[in-house]
Amino acid sequence: MQIIGHGFLARHLSEAFTERFSGVTAIAAGVSSHSGVPPAEFAREAELVREVLRECRDRHRTVLFFSSASFAVYGSTGAPCSEEDHLVAPPSAYGRSKLALESAIRGSGVPHLILRLSHTVGRHQRSHQLLPGLTRQVRAGAVRVQQGVHRDLLDVNDLVDAIGRLLGQGVRDEVLNVASGAPQHVEAILDGIEKRLGTSAVRTYVPGDAAVTRVSIRRLQSHIPDFRPGLRSAQGYLDDLLDAYLPYCTQGPAEDQ
Repeated sequence: MQIIGHGFLARHLSEAFTERFSGVTAIAAGVSSHSGVPPAEFAREAELVREVLRECRDRHRTVLFFSSASFAVYGSTGAPCSEEDHLVAPPSAYGRSKLALESAIRGSGVPHLILRLSHTVGRHQRSHQLLPGLTRQVRAGAVRVQQGVHRDLLDVNDLVDAIGRLLGQGVRDEVLNVASGAPQHVEAILDGIEKRLGTSAVRTYVPGDAAVTRVSIRRLQSHIPDFRPGLRSAQGYLDDLLDAYLPYCTQGPAEDQ
């Protein structure tokens, strides 16, 4: 696999797939923050995608692109939202940019696999990402909490396993949600962090509507029937994630996480 990027996801892809899937180019670079992003950053990502599409068209390669299954794309949902939902109206520039890039890839004629990811958690995360960011606030003793906010956390190892199985089956030209299927209340995440650190932080509550993004993973399960990490036990899945990855959020510089 040709892997474009050097960050969190790229490092995990490199560990798993450097010697596999030689005809696939993975775009694991671009905008990774959901807020405060200058328009020039979105423009640079769009140009990167165009360059990769040109190269893959010329060399008859498959593009693996990572989009978002978060609030930034789907907003708050009642019933789990599917990939085919044509009423999706992203509430942020980040979400609108991701959907525009998806459209460009689908219309390019290049073989592709587009994976919409929830909030992936694992080693090598950057300081602005969810778990390192919450951990930093707890250690500092103060956390701002928007009431009602939930986040669907996904173990990066579950993602890597899904990628290997999808590519191994020859799945192409599809858009698939990849998520745990079990959104976690942010306060449950904070409770778990505080318990493991043996400390507590003052929580300042920011008023707002409940933000719960539920996405359907039925299309993914049509290819991988046993993919249901968070549906086995939502609390157990959260505990496993915190036990495995919280230590990486409390040591070393953020860029090495």
